Amino acid sequence: MGQRLQLHQLLETFADNVYFQPPTNIKLVYPCIIYKRDFADTKFADDKPYNHTKRYQVTVIDQDPDSEIPEKIAAMPMTLFNRFYTIDNLNHDVYNVFF
Repeated sequence: MGQRLQLHQLLETFADNVYFQPPTNIKLVYPCIIYKRDFADTKFADDKPYNHTKRYQVTVIDQDPDSEIPEKIAAMPMTLFNRFYTIDNLNHDVYNVFF
């Protein structure tokens, strides 16, 4: 199983509705987690790559401002909080997750 699918399964333990790069025509069901790949970090030795880690932008969207889902994401290893914002009474917590 690929690492993205492992991340997907992990995120499904936090929320029932998990979407990877959802198309614009899909109707989201809240609360949900949306994630996409947005960066990769490569380490080099002797000009050759020896470690390549993908980073995902993970967004928790929930109507509940006190949702426990963001805390579960924040507790994951190699996870950094990025920002918070609200649109249409939906709370968005955005994290950068190296996985």
